Amino acid sequence: MAHIKLNNEELPGIRGLLDFRPETAKPLLALAETLLRGPSGLTSGEREIIAASVSYWNQCHFCHTSHAAAAAAHLQTGLNLIDDIKAGLPNTPVSDKLRALLNVAHQVQKGGKNVTDEDIAAAREAGATDQEIHDTVLIAAAFCMFNRYVDGLGTWAPQPNEAYKEMGERMAFVGYGK
Repeated sequence: MAHIKLNNEELPGIRGLLDFRPETAKPLLALAETLLRGPSGLTSGEREIIAASVSYWNQCHFCHTSHAAAAAAHLQTGLNLIDDIKAGLPNTPVSDKLRALLNVAHQVQKGGKNVTDEDIAAAREAGATDQEIHDTVLIAAAFCMFNRYVDGLGTWAPQPNEAYKEMGERMAFVGYGK
């Protein structure tokens, strides 16, 4: 049960919070739409992997699982991607660029000042552009906020990965806030 009385206690995670405050939902959903589905040198699947990874490192089950399910929908990998992200993607072929960007995202997740010149140089060496580095840092920072929002208000989340399949497909193919 959430720490506050939500309008619809049946909506899990951020969905219940967005329903509670539509006026704050609108810009949050617009940010998610831009970061995860807008123009970028990174695919939407790659950006969802970044969001899911940051959420996992922040121990936010709802955000990790829902965004990993969206990545699985984009990449057509199946829900096994959810657990593979937790393990550091040992079974999912990803580019050296994405691995380097995930390192940058992990540094941001720990604290923005943890990102070093060497982290950025490694991302550039792997082929990341300034826009992709920018987008990675902003996705990581935004998901730290989203994760703290969801967990800070004590929302509930379904446990099984399968419960996120439809939500992931909706996020991937319909978008955020639609």
